[in-house]
Amino acid sequence: MTQKEILCERAVKHFLEGHNCAQSVLLTMSEHWNCKSELIPKIATGFGGGIGLCGSVCGALTGGVMAIGIKYGISEPSQEKRERAYELCQNLLRVFENEHGSALCRDLIKYDLSNPDDLKKARKANVFEEKCPDFVRTAIKFLVGLEEKPS
Repeated sequence: MTQKEILCERAVKHFLEGHNCAQSVLLTMSEHWNCKSELIPKIATGFGGGIGLCGSVCGALTGGVMAIGIKYGISEPSQEKRERAYELCQNLLRVFENEHGSALCRDLIKYDLSNPDDLKKARKANVFEEKCPDFVRTAIKFLVGLEEKPS
């Protein structure tokens, strides 16, 4: 198994154990990059289900954006230095949309999770176990792929 495959499966394991998609991506990459913080994975909690089950941007994608911030983000106010992180986030979004057809949770899973009946239907249909691991893998593959490219 390659490092990329190992990390993909670790992220899916986090997801299937009960972390949401955003937490799973952020937690896996922060562990891989040895970035310890009491804020990880709790800072990603609200991004699951497309921001609090609203069906907006997929949590796996937002978890990836947060992971990019860990590795390539800046602390000082510098537009020039932010450009690298912005470029990587744009590339992640494009890769994700190209692979899955959308970046929106509701489009990806075909359920409106903000509707309690739809949420029940999604759970009954095992959509989280059947579809979401692919979204988590896409984000992880992209992030690990950054390490394989020159900066």
